[in-house]
Amino acid sequence: MSRRCLALISISISSISALALVATAQEAQDWPQFRGPTGQGVSELRGLPLEWSESKNLVWKVPVPGHGWSSPVVAGGRVWLTTFVDKGASMRAVAFDVETGKELVNTEVVRFKGGDPINSKNSRATPSPVLDGDRVFVHFGAEGTAALTTAGQIVWKAQFPYSSQHGSGGSPIVIGDVLVVSGDGPDAAFLTALDKATGKVRWRTWKRQPWDQAYSTPLAINVAERDQIVSVGAHHAAAYDPQTGKEIWRVSYPGGFSNVPRPVYGAGLVFITTGFQQPSLIAVRPDGRGDVTKTHVAWTLARGVPLTPSPIIVGDELYLVNDSGIAICLDAKTGTPIWAQRLPGAHSASPVFADGRIYFLSEDGVTTVIAPGTEFRALATNRLDGMTYASMAVSAGSFFIRSDTFLYRIGARP
Repeated sequence: MSRRCLALISISISSISALALVATAQEAQDWPQFRGPTGQGVSELRGLPLEWSESKNLVWKVPVPGHGWSSPVVAGGRVWLTTFVDKGASMRAVAFDVETGKELVNTEVVRFKGGDPINSKNSRATPSPVLDGDRVFVHFGAEGTAALTTAGQIVWKAQFPYSSQHGSGGSPIVIGDVLVVSGDGPDAAFLTALDKATGKVRWRTWKRQPWDQAYSTPLAINVAERDQIVSVGAHHAAAYDPQTGKEIWRVSYPGGFSNVPRPVYGAGLVFITTGFQQPSLIAVRPDGRGDVTKTHVAWTLARGVPLTPSPIIVGDELYLVNDSGIAICLDAKTGTPIWAQRLPGAHSASPVFADGRIYFLSEDGVTTVIAPGTEFRALATNRLDGMTYASMAVSAGSFFIRSDTFLYRIGARP
């Protein structure tokens, strides 16, 4: 074989490798579930905007039909949300084109037939969709769960009734070939795994009593090469085997209920918030078996703990922002406070870490951007119009932010 042929083969292989790297990088930009690829609010993207407004670094802004507080999820060139219209009677899945903001899908999934009132900070469409290949999974709590194609066609539906005083909050998750949904109410509390292809129940695990309200999204983690599903509920949290639904470990916090924040995992610990009225945060070593309340709680924080926003871990530090806007930085391994700082406004959205910065979005559309580290250092304060309870998504070199009336794509302009 001639040197010229070898050179051409080498160039072709290099080109294929480059294309593969581009495809991998593009896939890494997806934000397929609540709080992103890992479910913990972390993005590896670079080149994201530091500053924005209604006129600066705004790629597009489009109205969202109806109302809802599900957070945007992004994959396959589409941004997905859930919403409800017709005074809450019609619960829908909607998708927008990433490049243009054009509405591409608007499918009714469930017709609402009445029920309990909704809290002012919740909605009939709060759980975020989950994107997995050519399927979109949406969840409306006790009103129903469904799988759709990316074209918006319904593949299957399932329903698991339970009573919920303030509607649903926890988003579904995908792990392996199952979709996991939770229901937490005073009359029933369970975790259910559905076959992704058919919607049929693979297993259902009833949580330990006493039952009560909870609105947290489960988190899939891997400990010592074993997968776990950590589910935070009223009065206790537990880890379950995703194949069987059997409980692996549990930790109790009597009196804690109405839990909203999603747990996070890092520094060898799972960080769990214990719920309403007197919330605390507990750091649990997830390598135990059975009741680990007395043996595997590494540390506890009793002040400044959020009711709604999830924590975020960056390096060796754990960051919290509570509902009144007090941000706290802690040593993740010990719980030692490092700094505390008041941010503008009240907070419901969970923070994100992207491009080496942490972004805190308030209910008033104000995003405070800080540098992570042991000293508080604000980098920017950005404002959008409207109310913003949903957490932002990071994809395609941009932030996707949902307000009470609009969906924004914020991207750095050359």
